[in-house]
Amino acid sequence: MDLYRSMFECDISESENSLGYHFKNKKLLIEALTHRSFYHENPEKAESYNERLEFLGDSVLGLIIVEYLFLSDRKLLESVMAKTKSYLVKESVLSEIGKSISLGKYLRLGKGEEATGGRTKKSLLADAVEAIIGAVYIDGGYENAKKLILRLFKDRIDDILSSGEFHDFKTELQEKTQLLFTAIPEYKIVRQEGEEHKKIFTVEVYIAGEKFGTGFGKSKKEAETNAAKEALHKLQQ
Repeated sequence: MDLYRSMFECDISESENSLGYHFKNKKLLIEALTHRSFYHENPEKAESYNERLEFLGDSVLGLIIVEYLFLSDRKLLESVMAKTKSYLVKESVLSEIGKSISLGKYLRLGKGEEATGGRTKKSLLADAVEAIIGAVYIDGGYENAKKLILRLFKDRIDDILSSGEFHDFKTELQEKTQLLFTAIPEYKIVRQEGEEHKKIFTVEVYIAGEKFGTGFGKSKKEAETNAAKEALHKLQQ
């Protein structure tokens, strides 16, 4: 019992609140949050690490996303379902999901990973999201795993299906600008027009102080995506 108490019971409770799911077997949650670096450095404090749960969670996530798409009233083609699933299980999307529920805060990391910013690493966050899904599946069964996945992914799925955009322009732009300018893009809302429920947003994206693109959309997110798309086009030229 001391082993699990050392993980900070309040953090366990916080992470469960963030997930919207409370584990019957807390050991599964702890395993899902334990990186192999912690396991190898602290054998007396960790019985296992999250890679087995990650492997399981990857399969559960894929199945539930495809099921949701298949049962959609849109009667989606196989090619559209395949593209949507492929987009949603990408590291960049999974890591954003992890950030949205502050998952990095609760990871158990070894000293090396901790020192090199492991709590914000996309790969670690993405792996932990899949491990959490696997843990919920084992602890609470298919329906609870499905509830968790749809709570975390449904808005993203619906956005993709509405916009038809399967490409993550904002992530690609950030990666390119970090490489080329050692800077990240800055998005500025420059205009909002229309009635409250019919607004059109105008967003400009700046890199190292220079404007690289302008985007329009019915939401800030859509406008930012279109601005990033234009900026990428400009960079490619």
